[in-house]
Amino acid sequence: MTLEDLIYKPGLLTGQRVLVTGGGTGLGRVMSEALLLLGAEIHICGRRGAVVEQTASELMAQHGGRVVPWVCDVRSDEAIQAMLDSIWQTHGPLDGLINNAAGNFVSRTEDLSSRAFDAIANIVFRGSFYMTLECGKRWLAEGRKASVISILTTWVWNGSAFTVPSAMAKAGLNAMTQSLAVEWGGRGIRLNAIAPGLFPTEGMSARLNPGGGEHKAVGNPMGRTGRMSELANLAVFLMGPGSDYLNGQTIAIDGAQYQATGGNFAHLASWTDADWQNARDSIAKKNATDRQQRQG
Repeated sequence: MTLEDLIYKPGLLTGQRVLVTGGGTGLGRVMSEALLLLGAEIHICGRRGAVVEQTASELMAQHGGRVVPWVCDVRSDEAIQAMLDSIWQTHGPLDGLINNAAGNFVSRTEDLSSRAFDAIANIVFRGSFYMTLECGKRWLAEGRKASVISILTTWVWNGSAFTVPSAMAKAGLNAMTQSLAVEWGGRGIRLNAIAPGLFPTEGMSARLNPGGGEHKAVGNPMGRTGRMSELANLAVFLMGPGSDYLNGQTIAIDGAQYQATGGNFAHLASWTDADWQNARDSIAKKNATDRQQRQG
């Protein structure tokens, strides 16, 4: 990505300090890069230390500026507190937070275990709430203005068969966004959310398209998937100055896929038992690879 891909003036976010959870890969990396290009100091966190460190090094080599990597399991309130304490003490207060860390995979709901449900809910629902709460308490105590963006999906409006834990968790974050926008808005803290459509990434493809093949924008009125710069421009708009009156909103960026098709996984109702077994095998292989990276 370059400044030419963004619609904002250079230096727009100079002096801002933003934390992006799950910022080492996928959409988190894209948003981190855009904020960095516009002058912000970026902090990225994830469970895989090697990944966030590599991303930080690559982004600074390409664009300069400062990207600080943190190893943090957002499922742990204690880990979040320790990381935020270090950020505040070593670098200074945050001005923004992007709740991007997530986990998801396709599965028939009857095949889920409680452990599988918790694997999603503890990251998406609890982790994002813990992170928002711990940042919020610091901002409120200091009388500081700040902006929070949570990455959701259009399933918060209509649910999604075969990704029920994610649909439930993200619907909870949608409620958090609206609730805290009212509770904290008068004290200078804005909360908004983005509901992206299909923006293909490696992690998303491995767990939500385990059958393989190219992602196709079937039924999308615009006939294509999203471009990363488009998502980045929306994130900058919500995070940056000039949108101070925008609060408590969830904005879909999906080419009207939600209006046309529901934007969820209802089409998997046609899968056979063999299809589901192949999906489980593929997802398990990807999970094993990620586990090795965290332990390495």
